[in-house]
Amino acid sequence: MKDYLDFEKPIREIEDRIEKLAGSGSSRSSVQEEIRKLKTRLAQVETELYAKLTPWQRTQIARHVQRPSVLDYVQAICRDFIELHGDRAFADDRAIVGGFARLNDRSVLVLGHQKGKTLKERVQRNFGMPNPEGYRKALRLMRLAEKFKRPILTFIDTPGAYPGIGAEERGQAEAIARNLLVMSQLRVPIISVVIGEGGSGGALALGVANRVLMLEHAIYSVISPEGCAAILWDDPAKAPDAAAALKMTASDLLELGVIDEVIPEPVGGAHRDPHVMAERLTKVLSSHLTQLEELSEQALVDTRNEKYRKMGVIAEPAPPAS
Repeated sequence: MKDYLDFEKPIREIEDRIEKLAGSGSSRSSVQEEIRKLKTRLAQVETELYAKLTPWQRTQIARHVQRPSVLDYVQAICRDFIELHGDRAFADDRAIVGGFARLNDRSVLVLGHQKGKTLKERVQRNFGMPNPEGYRKALRLMRLAEKFKRPILTFIDTPGAYPGIGAEERGQAEAIARNLLVMSQLRVPIISVVIGEGGSGGALALGVANRVLMLEHAIYSVISPEGCAAILWDDPAKAPDAAAALKMTASDLLELGVIDEVIPEPVGGAHRDPHVMAERLTKVLSSHLTQLEELSEQALVDTRNEKYRKMGVIAEPAPPAS
């Protein structure tokens, strides 16, 4: 069953009419002609609607409950996945999943945030908000991948790192900072894909990569629109305004040089056709891996560092003429 967003009401109305006519079982030519016209109208409405989405509407799609998760993609594009657990220090954080798998003929490490689909699973996964042990688990696995010279693929989909008291007591900030440091130095190819919501340091802790890709309707920002609105205007209702100001969409970030490629989604979002989305993702990942495998270990580290050092360059104003 499809879960429609508020702005998708025109699409829902047309699809409901098509379903009702198709379910009538009538084979009359007039009924079939009406269905054909409705499908044509549906395609037109979808094209027009999704061609002019606002940043806030893209945020809603990025958070869609039916949007494919890292485990969905692993099942669709990989084989022989072996999940590994625990940080060898405190616990196994289920908000981050990781393990070795095969992508086509390549052995790779796959890591990602897992939000969960049902309410029960979302509680178990802490809504995709990792604790320090989640980032330390990810770090352990990335070091293991480097030891065995395996490329690393990370899938980002989190509102942010968990800000609870226990997480802070166990060193949340240190865990994230150490991931940033170590990922910058790993001597294997790293590709990060923002598949849904990329929130703050919780996302960046898996996002220091040679190539950063984003799905068309994903978002990536230092803070959520709601959090930004609460800070700037003390009014969460201004979240749509904050979403526009944050420049958090894939097209904005590509223009700013924060990401390297936008992967087009099926009309309506990845959840509308996960199979097609998985095929596109496989093709793009394979292409980037082929390019990165041509680089030496030192070149991988150097180009990764250069990529991030070029961000946020400030042009000094010329001194006033004397």
